[in-house]
Amino acid sequence: MDVVERAAALRDYAEQTASCTKCALSQGRTQVVFGSGSPDADLMFVGEAPGFHEDQQGVPFVGQAGKLLDKLLGGIGLTRADVMVVNVLKCRPPGNRDPLPEEIAACEPHLFRQIELIEPKLVATLGNFATKLLSGRPAGITRVHGQEQEVTLGARTVHLFPLYHPAAALYTPSMLKVLEEDFARIPALLERASGETTAALEAAAPVFEPEPESVQLGLF
Repeated sequence: MDVVERAAALRDYAEQTASCTKCALSQGRTQVVFGSGSPDADLMFVGEAPGFHEDQQGVPFVGQAGKLLDKLLGGIGLTRADVMVVNVLKCRPPGNRDPLPEEIAACEPHLFRQIELIEPKLVATLGNFATKLLSGRPAGITRVHGQEQEVTLGARTVHLFPLYHPAAALYTPSMLKVLEEDFARIPALLERASGETTAALEAAAPVFEPEPESVQLGLF
């Protein structure tokens, strides 16, 4: 799909998701927090679930953690308009508790569909929960942050890049420094992923052998 078709498909899916009642979280939400950013983004960030402010405004990462995310993006020459920011869950769990297995099972298809439509080259998980869920591994964020890995999400294979959650770094200078260092690697990872995508497309393209000159000239 080109960018116009992609944007239209994502907008249609957001409208469908807005009335989702697949789990009990739909009963207590203010609204579905589908995600925000560019439908043609090469970089997607995935957090855990909306909090109070996200539930009220319908946009992910709008509090202090969101302001830090904006600052970190600015440090590598990007803005929210250049990326896509989503959560695993689209509705706020009561009291910001951890998501339940049945809530994850109900909401995962929405995330996978977003990835399928946007086709990001790099998916950066923010925090422990999103990292464990999308990597399919038990290792916590302290062990795996900044370590790129290849995973299959839904029907698409993507490069996964685990990061500390911005909220965890707000009041811990040492963790903020690590987060900034991990963010600094993102441009190079995006460039490499773009090169791999281009090479794969070229390898998959059909090769047309030139016809004999007589055929080209229409002599037969």
